[in-house]
Amino acid sequence: MDEFVHPLTARYASRTMRELFSPKRRITLWRRLWWELMAAQRDLGLPIPPEALQQLAAHLEPTAAEMARAAELEKETRHDVMAHIRALAEVAPAAGPWLHLGATSCYVTDNADLIILREASQLVLRRGAAVVAALASRAAQHRDLVCLGHTHFQPAQPTTVGKRACLWLQDLLVDLKHLEEEGSRLLLLGSKGTTGTQASFLELFGSREKVEALDRRIAQAFGFDGTYPVTGQTSPRKVEFYLVAPLSGLAQSAYRFATDIRLLARLGEVEEPQEATQVGSSAMPYKRNPMRCERMTGLARYLIELLGNLAWTAASQWLERTLDDSANRRLVLPEAFLAADALLILWHNVASGLVVYPAVIQRNLRQELPFLATEAILMHATAKGGNRQELHELLRQLSRKAAQAIKGEGQDNPLLALVAAEPRFQLSQEELESLLQPRRFAGCAADQVDHFLEAHVHPWLAAHGQGAEGGEVEV
Repeated sequence: MDEFVHPLTARYASRTMRELFSPKRRITLWRRLWWELMAAQRDLGLPIPPEALQQLAAHLEPTAAEMARAAELEKETRHDVMAHIRALAEVAPAAGPWLHLGATSCYVTDNADLIILREASQLVLRRGAAVVAALASRAAQHRDLVCLGHTHFQPAQPTTVGKRACLWLQDLLVDLKHLEEEGSRLLLLGSKGTTGTQASFLELFGSREKVEALDRRIAQAFGFDGTYPVTGQTSPRKVEFYLVAPLSGLAQSAYRFATDIRLLARLGEVEEPQEATQVGSSAMPYKRNPMRCERMTGLARYLIELLGNLAWTAASQWLERTLDDSANRRLVLPEAFLAADALLILWHNVASGLVVYPAVIQRNLRQELPFLATEAILMHATAKGGNRQELHELLRQLSRKAAQAIKGEGQDNPLLALVAAEPRFQLSQEELESLLQPRRFAGCAADQVDHFLEAHVHPWLAAHGQGAEGGEVEV
């Protein structure tokens, strides 16, 4: 177990997140949990000698040699916790007779997991806040830059670049708020014993009050509000499902953002940041592939699917304990947070360095505006005395003719000229051109950006700071 690495996502995640899930961090927590248990038991009346605590305190952080010794012992015992107990007893012999008294493996494994999950959730929140700040900056910067809207990836009523950024931002905020809420609910397993009844500790102390005091001491030592009131041998697996669910949601939001950028890059309207020496293709020197966004979608798909494992883990608990979730959790829980960390590093990099091309946006918009203006043309022509139904049919026919000229002959959009040449509309070329002001088609988009940022985003950032940008994008 101690040699376990996370090859799928560790390459892309930050050093900080990797260290949270490292073997050394985990075993350091195990040793501290044993120390807190022993200290509380001594205070509650067990005859544990002071040197036992002193020696254990001197070895809370395992050395490389101690980790290697535990790995050696695990080959004999086929039990990771017992291997580490024996390795620790060799360097802290006074503590050896008292180590793990009344506890089960889950006392160290599950409590340590919950501590790490809380810290990992907080790191994800800080990284998420940095992405929120970057997207908010982009939304404000381009609040009124009108661009062609798309439904079904077909030209539709215009929006603004800033409004589109707010759509991405709103999704992310939902995920981060959900994660914060679930993280705030985390409790510890505490000291519950073999089937969760605390019978071993009641046998030790002979007092329910002391058993409850022991549980409180463990929670307080690690800054938790308390422990789960009823458990089997393990901490509730349902809690882990709900904690990772927002990470799956975050991956969904990241996938949407990255896909939108890839689509817009193909239209030439935006581009992810690229280094001057970056190579896009080994065969085609001109290529500027959206490498970061493609990696985001790949990692996002992986993270989205991890949630199903946790659903099965929660569903497949047998009575008070089963071991078939052990290997799965050791894979899924670290990978979920490593993937989320990597996604947010990439997302921040793309959002903060996003390149926007207003001239291309204008060109694409201009090509489609005559079609989008047909309703306004219909209104103005009807106001001049035309028959609405006849004009509607005429516009339909002229629009098809214009589309054929664009697609079949490669022309610029000729619709306005066709309408101006038709006397039944009674509209000049100049009057028609006046109907094509982009802002009139974007509705309240710019105002929606202002309101969303002021009412929802800025207050959230004020409460959470600008976040942790951290972490470089790894090749």
